[in-house]
Order: sequence, then structure tokens, then C-alpha cells
Amino acid sequence: MFRFVKAALNVSGQGARQVRLSSTHSPEFHAKYGTGLMIGGFAFCVSVWGFVLTQTGITWNLSPVGKVQPKPWREVEE
Repeated sequence: MFRFVKAALNVSGQGARQVRLSSTHSPEFHAKYGTGLMIGGFAFCVSVWGFVLTQTGITWNLSPVGKVQPKPWREVEE
């Protein structure tokens, strides 16, 4: 962290380039683990939403069909 702060204060930007190049992040990380992380994240989201939709008892009120009844028609009195 100290190297990053020191590089950020460097006006020329040379320090920032050195920190970026000496980073511990390998360029093969996404090629190696990216697909697995995406599939794992997708499975996690699907499982959490599956639990929420089926087990929590939340009433979602998606459609008013069959729930809203019209009032009976009233004849005009003469």
C-alpha cells in the first residue's frame, strides 16, 4: 500500500507504471478461473432466488385476475 501511495504522489507517473507492472495479478487469472467463477456465481444467484421464491412465503401479487371483482350493475331509478 505504501508503494501505491508513493507512486500516486509521483508527478511524472513513472511510479504508477512501476506499481502496475509489479502487481501480483497474473494475466492468466481470468482465462484460468473466469468461466468457473461465472458459473459458480450464476448457480449461487439461481439457488438464492429459488429459495426466496419458494420458501419465504412472500406474496408477490403478480396478477389481479380473479382477485378484483366488479361491483354489481345498478339500474337507474326513474
